[in-house]
Amino acid sequence: MTAIIFSDYRLICGFMDDCKNDINILKCGSIRPGEKDAHSQGEVVACLEKGLVKEAEESDPRIKVSDECKKAILRVAELSSDDFHLDRHLYFACRDDRERFCENTQAGEGRVYKCLFNHKFEESMSEKCRDALTTRQKLIAQDYKVSYSLAKSCKSDLKKYRCNVENLPRSREARLSYLLMCLESAVHRGRQVSSECQGEMLDYRRMLMEDFSLSPEIILSCRGEIEHHCSGLHRKGRTLHCLMKVVRGEKGNVGLNCQQALQTLIQETDPGADYRIDRALNEACESVIQTACKHIRSGDPMILSCLMEHLYTEKMVEDCEHRLLELQYFISRDWKLDPVLYRKCQGDASRLCHTHGWNETTSDLMPTGAVFSCLYRHAYRTEEQGRRLSRECRAEVQRILHQRAMDVKLDPALQDKCMIDLGKWCSEKTETGQELECLQDHLDDLVVECRDIVGNLTELESEDIQIEALLMRACEPIIQTFCHEMADNQIDSGDLMECLIQNKHQKEMNEKCAIGVTHFQLVQMKDFRFSYKFKMACKEDVLKLCPNIKKKVDVVICLSTTVRNDTLQDAREQRVSLKCRKQLRVEELEMTEDIRLEPELYEACKSDIKNNCPNVPYGNAQIIECLKENKKRLSNRCHQKVFKLQENEMMDPELDYTLMRVCKQMIKRFCAEADSKNMLQCLKQNKNNEVMDPKCKQMITKRQITQNTDYRLNPVLRKACKQDIPKFCQNILSTAKDDAELEGQVVSCLKLKYADQRLSPDCEDQIRVIIQESALDYRLDPQLQMHCSDEISRLCAEEAAAQEQTGQVEECLKVNLLKIKPEMCKKEVLNMLKESKADIFVDPVLHTACALDIKHHCAAIPPGRGRQMSCLMEALEDKRVRLQPECKKRLNDRIEMWSYAAKVAPAEGFSDLAMQVMTSPSKNYILSVITVSICVLFLIGLLCGRITKRVTRELKDRPLSGWDLGYKG
Repeated sequence: MTAIIFSDYRLICGFMDDCKNDINILKCGSIRPGEKDAHSQGEVVACLEKGLVKEAEESDPRIKVSDECKKAILRVAELSSDDFHLDRHLYFACRDDRERFCENTQAGEGRVYKCLFNHKFEESMSEKCRDALTTRQKLIAQDYKVSYSLAKSCKSDLKKYRCNVENLPRSREARLSYLLMCLESAVHRGRQVSSECQGEMLDYRRMLMEDFSLSPEIILSCRGEIEHHCSGLHRKGRTLHCLMKVVRGEKGNVGLNCQQALQTLIQETDPGADYRIDRALNEACESVIQTACKHIRSGDPMILSCLMEHLYTEKMVEDCEHRLLELQYFISRDWKLDPVLYRKCQGDASRLCHTHGWNETTSDLMPTGAVFSCLYRHAYRTEEQGRRLSRECRAEVQRILHQRAMDVKLDPALQDKCMIDLGKWCSEKTETGQELECLQDHLDDLVVECRDIVGNLTELESEDIQIEALLMRACEPIIQTFCHEMADNQIDSGDLMECLIQNKHQKEMNEKCAIGVTHFQLVQMKDFRFSYKFKMACKEDVLKLCPNIKKKVDVVICLSTTVRNDTLQDAREQRVSLKCRKQLRVEELEMTEDIRLEPELYEACKSDIKNNCPNVPYGNAQIIECLKENKKRLSNRCHQKVFKLQENEMMDPELDYTLMRVCKQMIKRFCAEADSKNMLQCLKQNKNNEVMDPKCKQMITKRQITQNTDYRLNPVLRKACKQDIPKFCQNILSTAKDDAELEGQVVSCLKLKYADQRLSPDCEDQIRVIIQESALDYRLDPQLQMHCSDEISRLCAEEAAAQEQTGQVEECLKVNLLKIKPEMCKKEVLNMLKESKADIFVDPVLHTACALDIKHHCAAIPPGRGRQMSCLMEALEDKRVRLQPECKKRLNDRIEMWSYAAKVAPAEGFSDLAMQVMTSPSKNYILSVITVSICVLFLIGLLCGRITKRVTRELKDRPLSGWDLGYKG
């Protein structure tokens, strides 16, 4: 009987009365004129159903179905929902398809409908059946009761959670979307919804995601986008994903209404709760899920999170990557669409961010992503700042932040505020993670709103660098080897990045990680807030001592200057706090590793780097070292900056990155107890130790050469000779320029005064060491190297090429003194000879040859002021003393050289004259003559009496008169 009634709409009670006008208007009464098919009247109902769904898909429908007829149509559809035989149009359209796909499915309770729905997009499904099924699905979307199984399974739950209250208009409460959101809200609040109902909800959520045409809002709002960008993609959710791709900005622009319609559909279907709802994603990512996420139960919300963790890894496939990012774009714009985040954070969100229920819309005034922004602001608050998130919620917020760092489009606020800047500065940066790096690089160029967002995100990264998921992935090997303890900490506080920086040049470090770490360091230089540990340690000091300074490098300079001034002035109390001083030291040391971390130096030397160090890497301070080695070829501005840098390094050798790196083991061996300021001095003292590393020794020599070019680069000498330098070398100082080397002129000046024995004891000690060192290695004497470079190449090339300098070049120059042509070079060699007279220790060749004789014949004679040299000269003349042959030969050579020097360069003072007498072969004769002359003068005075006449005592004792005082009274 039911089949007979539903075969002719005229037999359905009241239907003809309610829909008579609509049948005529829609012309549904004569679909097939002339045909008298017994089943043709079922087409009338089908025609009315199509008119009903078409009206919902048009913003301004030309023909409207009356409300009475709408109710009647939906009522007929509801009554036929039990058995597909009762929907005559669908039955005849799908008879063959039912036999093909659902042969074993028993009719009744809507089972055949569901079976056909599941096969709707099969290739072999007939087009007329697919159309009939789509119309049926659209009716279900308008009234959930058209689905028998859904209405039956969810009846009690709908009543229990008041999802069908009478005071709501039927048009709203009956809609499938309202039912889904109402029941989903109950599930998200932790309420119990029957498994049968949840199963039906899952099926219909999947149905909505598969076919965009079932959502009238999508058709209304996105018609233009579908036609322009997504035509022909109608199956298995591909149209929706195409629209998502358009919204992400990958295929063109999209209207706001379309974007909102898509966002609403994602909320209705809630694919974040179960990835299987999104068929396009499910199919694209099946292989990834089976390999990377097989440990997670199928349908678990954490599957999506697992997929995000494997984004841009070898396990991810390209199609899955696209579908995943398209879905995550929408999930990221509504925190409720991440079920795990919502479950763990709904209490915190309600308490701190004043949110509403799951299915209640937030205020239109609240920007997209505002709730999540609120959550992450509270996630990184300290206990002192109060009102922090629960531990569970904080962990979820961190998870989301780590995932969002993968793609700038997953951060709604960032994309919204920075859209213009992304187009302006970063249009060519299409690789993974490059967009955020690009925005950070152009931070100073960004509009204010974008700059604030990028600044806040960078500040957050400095506290928890694991947010930079791509960087963490690249740095996995180095983290596991050197920083695993920091990585395991739930609260990072900047420790992990500090560890990565310290281990940046380990052999385990790969290029991607090193580049990422260096980039973050460079970004940190733009604002001191971007260095979390520095900010926390020094924020009070910065406010007090360096207000209105933003850039990190300027803050470091400001605080360092304050510390140095307080130290030099012996201030009773340091103005910079102890915790800040400790962290300041860390920042200073990190900045020495790469010239780009010192912007002023880098800007001043950019062209010089290009000209002199084109292929030198920036890391390990290699560019800085290259500039030092090419100092004479640098531009004035760069030269001044490099000189200033060297001056600071010599005052504080720990800031000399290359020295500290090359001599790391030697410092541990010899200078573990030494103060950082005396590190270079300690290394110099141990330079000739037999266990000294050759590379370290070479580096120490380099630094000594640098120090000897200018007394200002030798703090120990400068302090010891602070009175001697202005006293003896004022003429050199008066012509000196700031930040430009004196090419060893002051040191040479002090050397000459050392030979004259006129220096203060402290200064004399320092100059003696310098003379001793430069006597072993000619490169430590800038004046000698400058004036004699050609002569060394001509006369002493073999000695100069020796791997280790032992004074052979100086000896060669002394031996070839007569062959030297340039006067300035000859003068320098003569000065060396003069210096050697003052102390045998400064003549290494002679000292080595005569060491045994000094021990035997001059052991009681203290060194210095030419005393041991005089002792050896006397021993040479004493016939009873037998000197070692080598010592005797060297002494005779020196006497000849000094004799020649005396002829070429006459004595400049009494000390020179005395020294020439003492070293003369006729010394005894000269001394005898001088002694006899003095004795004769004494005897003459004694024997001949006074020359002046004697005066009486009275004249001596009388008072002086005015005349005697030189004036008249």
